[in-house]
Amino acid sequence: MVAITASMVAELRGKTDAPMMECKRALTEAEGDMAKAEELLRVKLGSKAGKAAGRITAEGVVTSYIDGAVGALLEVNCETDFVTKNDSFLALANAAAVLIAKNNPADVAALGALPYAQDSFGPTLEDVRKGLIGKIGENMSFRRFKRFSAGNKLAIYLHGTRIGVVLEFEGDELAAKDAAMHVAAMKPVALSSADVPVELVARERSVAAAKAAADADTATAAGKPVQSAEIVAKRIEGGVQKYLKEVSLFNQPFVKNDKQTVEQMLKATGTSVKSFTLYVVGEGIEKKVDDFAAEVAAQVAAAKQSS
Repeated sequence: MVAITASMVAELRGKTDAPMMECKRALTEAEGDMAKAEELLRVKLGSKAGKAAGRITAEGVVTSYIDGAVGALLEVNCETDFVTKNDSFLALANAAAVLIAKNNPADVAALGALPYAQDSFGPTLEDVRKGLIGKIGENMSFRRFKRFSAGNKLAIYLHGTRIGVVLEFEGDELAAKDAAMHVAAMKPVALSSADVPVELVARERSVAAAKAAADADTATAAGKPVQSAEIVAKRIEGGVQKYLKEVSLFNQPFVKNDKQTVEQMLKATGTSVKSFTLYVVGEGIEKKVDDFAAEVAAQVAAAKQSS
């Protein structure tokens, strides 16, 4: 049997906002599988259990560079928030974004091989990165980037240095900028319902079906009538359609005016969005949580052994 640790419970609670004991029960039932435990909580507690799933779990910055119809969006990671304010680290990140836009590297390795010098380090970007690791005393890495060069207009929105959006569009620049800001705030996963990845739709359908089954079990245990299969199927499909509207950009209520959807706002301004790219620092990265109490206990035990 898998041992459920306090750190595992804390991680699941951080992702779901569910009560601590519910997190422990879910982890126990899922035999320590974090993703399965999160899904179990969503079935039991509803959509609230997933509201914190996108919280930032690592440090770093998102930076960008745009020159006409060519641009780049880049995430650079580091170990602590302190380094994200370091001038040398920020100079490295900003320079890398420019190099991506101007040189079109195939991947992170190709990006690192590009010529660049800074802080007496070089002659490549990778050499500078390694040099700054030694100088600053903290690991840092280029995690992901995207280059834009399809000929569309580009709108960018940066929320500090932790969230970045680049939107490809035709039409009104102010409307596109507003749409990019909306993406940063509401974090859609696709332009339209039809564009939502099939694996996300399948997962949502699975959660809705499991929730319906749990409701049926509860009704049976309480001696109440159980809904027909037809009604249950409609409930499941209704839940899936609701989810698709909630996560698709065009269907979301516009953050500046919730009386209209983003699609309606764009049409009113003669603007068409071709694509968007959203980066959130640390998204999907598990951040190490230090157990301070355990560390102190270990130090005390070591001191006793040496005395």
